[in-house]
Amino acid sequence: MLFGNHIPGHRRCRAPEARTFAGAPLLAVAALLLPLSPALAQQPAAVAATEHTATIRARSAMVERQLRARDIDNPRVLEVMGRVRRHLFVPERMQGSAYRDSALPIDDGQTISQPYIVALMTQQLALEQDDRVLEVGTGSGYQAAVLAELAGEVFTIEIRPLLHEQSKQRLAALGYANVRAFEGDGYFGIEQHAPFDHIMITAAIDHIPAPLLEQLAPGGTMILPLGNPFSYQNLVLVTKTGSGSSGADYTVDLILGVLFVPMTGHALQN
Repeated sequence: MLFGNHIPGHRRCRAPEARTFAGAPLLAVAALLLPLSPALAQQPAAVAATEHTATIRARSAMVERQLRARDIDNPRVLEVMGRVRRHLFVPERMQGSAYRDSALPIDDGQTISQPYIVALMTQQLALEQDDRVLEVGTGSGYQAAVLAELAGEVFTIEIRPLLHEQSKQRLAALGYANVRAFEGDGYFGIEQHAPFDHIMITAAIDHIPAPLLEQLAPGGTMILPLGNPFSYQNLVLVTKTGSGSSGADYTVDLILGVLFVPMTGHALQN
């Protein structure tokens, strides 16, 4: 079974009126193209020079058939999804499948999310060029690369040492100078670099981590797969409405039924 996919047959949904919850953990809920970013401008010329026409066509088809044909309509997100080389973020044996409409296995028993889910989660954050973003769960580094094309700074944290080293080297080799990669338990965020305008969690958890709410700037948004880590989840968008640092006031909008790998570390222990 592959993860980071949307569930076929589940319609996108948004709560007609966002509900506000107290700061206690939330249990699972039912179901203009712009100039090239600094990140892309610094990509080594050799990378672009060696890309095959077939790969470019496959990526273009992915954007048109999997993203634009659904509900991805942000021009910046579509442009970046058509530019970032997804096949460079998967194992060599999987590169021929990189632009398929599904999640794919990577090393250490983890996955790279379905292209649609990457685009949807990115679009929901409505990123601006000077935003500071925290990604919890670097994985292959593909989502971090997409975020880096749209935001000013990306801080990404990965709990698995192998994936951290691989993604850190990959992102550096591709010229993503505005990405800072950390190894550690993302449940606790990266306090020394807070606050963040947006936070993205790329693994399933059954509550909203309090430390991440605290590190989210007032008015900021957090997107995550919320629900049973070993079953289906709902992709939700959390908006911090309070002005204090405690993160006590926030709203939650439901977006889509999804299936992600579990968030490990403290999230599973508690």
